[in-house]
Amino acid sequence: MKGEGGLQMINTEGLSVFDTAPFGLQSWQRSSTPSLKTISTSSRNKEAMDSQIAKKNQSLTTAEEMRNQTKLVMQPYANWEEYLTPAPLSIAILGELVFISSKDDFSINKNPPKDGYKYIRYPDSFRACLMQVCNSGWWAFNEAHKNMDQIRLHTMAVPDYMKTAVKILFQGNDEVVKAHLPDQLENIRVIADDCLELANSTETRFTDVINIIQELLEACVNAQYFYGEELDAVKKTLDEAKLRKQSSEEAAKRSEKAMKTMEEQLKEAQKNYTEAMDSLPSGWEMIGMDLVAGLTESITAIVNGTTTIISQPVKQLCLASSVISDTKQYINSQEVKSSAVDVVDVINIYSKSAEILTCTVNVQKYVKENTINWKDLYDQKNKATVTAFQADQFKRIKESLEKSPNCQAKLDSQTICDEGIAICEELAKYAPEGKCDNAKANKLIERIKKLTESARKFDSKSKNITKSPALTPKPPMMYNEESKSEELRASQRASENARFRIQQSRAQLDKTRETYEKSFENMEKNQKELTDILITMRNCKVKEVDFNTTIKMLVKGMDAMGRVKEQWEKMVRFFQMVSNIVKTSLTRTLKDFVSTSEKTQKLSYNSKLFSKDLLYNQAFQATNIASLVNMIATTYTEVSTKHLMDRVSSLGKLMAMDKDKREFHSERKHLQSSCDKAQKAILRLVLKNKDEFERKSAARLEKIDKELLAILPAAAPEEIKSIQEAVKSGFTAEEEAQYS
Repeated sequence: MKGEGGLQMINTEGLSVFDTAPFGLQSWQRSSTPSLKTISTSSRNKEAMDSQIAKKNQSLTTAEEMRNQTKLVMQPYANWEEYLTPAPLSIAILGELVFISSKDDFSINKNPPKDGYKYIRYPDSFRACLMQVCNSGWWAFNEAHKNMDQIRLHTMAVPDYMKTAVKILFQGNDEVVKAHLPDQLENIRVIADDCLELANSTETRFTDVINIIQELLEACVNAQYFYGEELDAVKKTLDEAKLRKQSSEEAAKRSEKAMKTMEEQLKEAQKNYTEAMDSLPSGWEMIGMDLVAGLTESITAIVNGTTTIISQPVKQLCLASSVISDTKQYINSQEVKSSAVDVVDVINIYSKSAEILTCTVNVQKYVKENTINWKDLYDQKNKATVTAFQADQFKRIKESLEKSPNCQAKLDSQTICDEGIAICEELAKYAPEGKCDNAKANKLIERIKKLTESARKFDSKSKNITKSPALTPKPPMMYNEESKSEELRASQRASENARFRIQQSRAQLDKTRETYEKSFENMEKNQKELTDILITMRNCKVKEVDFNTTIKMLVKGMDAMGRVKEQWEKMVRFFQMVSNIVKTSLTRTLKDFVSTSEKTQKLSYNSKLFSKDLLYNQAFQATNIASLVNMIATTYTEVSTKHLMDRVSSLGKLMAMDKDKREFHSERKHLQSSCDKAQKAILRLVLKNKDEFERKSAARLEKIDKELLAILPAAAPEEIKSIQEAVKSGFTAEEEAQYS
C-alpha cells in the first residue's frame, strides 16, 4: 500500500479494486475527452473512497481506541508516578522524626491560640507532637492503599456496564431502552459515588497530616523558637501552605462550575438539534448529519476540557518548592490573570470549534479548483441557497457566545462567525443566477479559503486546550443511518478532513511528549531536593540534631504529603464528574428520549436516535474518565504494594519500639535502606512508563498513517502546507500557557 501519493490495491468489504492513481485519474489521462462511462466509474470510485475513509475513521475510533487515546493525551497530567516518587521519602522522613523524638523534650505551648489548638493534641510535648505527625502519616498511607485498591476494582467493572448499555441502546424497541438503560447508568453512578466516598476519606487523612504539621510549625513560631532568616523561611512555608489550600478550594469551585457548564451544554444540544431540524429543507440530509456531528463533538470537548481542569489545578504548585516566593508570586499572578476570564469560560468557548469548523467546511466544499460550484450551491426545488443553513448556524453559535466573558478565544470565534455569515450572505446574492463576475468570484474564493484556515486554527487551539482527540467517532445511531443510505455516506471532502485530523493527531501527541518530558525533569528536580535534605538529617547523630534541622524535616514532610494529597483531591473531583455526567444522563437526556414525540421527521435519523446518541456519548465519557482513573489506581496499588506498605509497616513498628534498645536502631536502619530501595524502584518504574508512553504514542501515529493516511489520495502541496500551518499555530506553548 502506498503513502500519501495514492493507492495501490484495496479490496475490502465489497469495495472495488482501485487504480494506482487516486479517483481513477489514469482514465482521465488516456483521453482529453472522457466518456460518460469513465465519469461514472470515477464517481463510483470516489463514493467507494469516501466510504472506505469513513469506515477506517470509525475503526480507528472505537470505544477501546478512544479510551487509550485519552490515557495517552492525559498521561503527563494524570501522571501518578510523578507524585508517588516523594512517597518513600515521606515515610523515611516520618521515620527520622520518630528517631528525633527520642531527644530531650520541651513544650511549644508558650503562646497558644485563644481558642486552643485544632489539631495538635499534646502541645506541652514536642516529642508527642512529632509522634502524632508520624501516627497520622501511617494511617494516611494505610488508608490510601486500601481505598485505592477498592477504587481499582470498582472502576474495572465500568466498561462491562458500558457494553450492556450500548447493547440496550442498539435495541429498536423504545420500551426496552426505557426499562433497562437506567439500571446500567445507575450501576455506573453507584460506582462513582462509592469511589467518591473512598477518595474523600483518603484525602481527609492526608489533610490531617498536613494540618498537624502546619499547626505545629505555627506553634513553634508563636513560641518564638525562630529568629532572623529561619523565622522568615518558616513564615514563607506557612504562607505557601495557606495559598495551596486557597488554590485547592478555587480548583474545587472551578471544577463545580465546569460540571454545571457541561450540564447546560447537554440541555442546549437537544434544543439546538430540534430547532435546526425544524428549519432544515427537505433533501438537505447530509447537512443535518454534519450539524449533529458538530454538536456531539462539542459535548466531547466540554467533558475533556473539564477532565483537563481537574487534572492540573495550578500545576505549577507541584514543581520544586525550594523557592517559596516564586510559588506565591505564581499563584498571585494566576489570580490576576484569571480575574478577567475563567478557564472554564475559555473551554466553553473552545468547545464550539467543531461546530464552527463544520459550518466552514460546508461552505468551502462549493469551491473546487478555484471555481465556485454555483449549480450545487442553489437548491432549485426549495428555491434556497444551501449555505443559508450554515449562515443560521453561524448566527446561533455567535449568539451562544454572547454571554461568555470577553477574551481572545471569544474574539477569535466571533470573528470567524461574522466572516462566515458575511460570505454566506454574499453567496446568496449570486446563487439564484448562478454566476458573478470573475473579480468578485476570485475574491469570494480567497475569503472562503482564509475562513477555512481560521476555523482550522481555532479547532487546533481547541484540541490543544481541551485535550480532545483529533480523530473522533461518529455517534453509533448516526453512523448506522448513514451506512444504510448511499446518499448519506461520507461527504465528498472526507479525504481533506481526514488529512487535517491526522495532522492534528500528530501535533497533539508531539505536544504531549514534550509536556511529559518537562514533567519528568521536574520530578527529577523534586526528587533530588528531598533526597538532599534526608541525607543531611541521616548524617546527624541524635544528640547533634538541632531544632532547626527537625523543622526543615517537617517543612519537607509537609511538602511531600501535599503532593500526594493533591492527587487525592483530583480523584475526588474525577468521581464527582462521573457521578454528575450519569445523573445528567438519567434526569435530562433519558427524560428527553422518553418524552420525544413520534412526529414525522425530515430525516430517518430522528430525535429519538439523536437522544440515543447523546446517551451513548455521556455513558462513554463517564466510562472514559473511569478508565483513566483505573489506570491511576492500578499504578498506585502496584507501587504501594511493592514499595510502600512494607515501609509503612516498618514505620508502625518503629513507633511502638523502645528508643533505647538496640532493635530500635536496627529497625531504623532497615527502614532507611528499604526507603532508598523503594525510591530507586519507583524511578525505574517511571522510566519504564515513560518508554511505554513513547512506544504507544509512536504506535498510535503509525496505525493512523498505515490505515488512514495510506488510503488517502494525493493532495496539492498548497493544501498540505495550509493544513500544517493551521495545526502548528494551534499547538503553541504560548497559547496553552494562557489557560493551563
